[in-house]
Amino acid sequence: MSYRVRYTKAAREDLQRLYKFLLVRDLDAARRAREAIGKSIDFLRDFPFTCRKATPDNPFLREVVIPFGSDGYVALFEIEDNETVTILAIRHQREEDYY
Repeated sequence: MSYRVRYTKAAREDLQRLYKFLLVRDLDAARRAREAIGKSIDFLRDFPFTCRKATPDNPFLREVVIPFGSDGYVALFEIEDNETVTILAIRHQREEDYY
């Protein structure tokens, strides 16, 4: 079974912000970060329930850790139903929390 992945407007804005931050500093790093995030999001199409729960009281609200360099990113997502995963937010691990 494969899930459809969609992004909220806020999550798309997060992606743009993160990419632009790296783009002005290091074009190659920006490309590699975009690829790392993309691979982790693709993983959610098949295995969203393998990711850690974001809160103990909601088994459908989860996080995927995205390794990148010495830190990385975290994507908050919700398993909407048997067909859809929605990316709610994406943050660098050194940023403030998105809750």
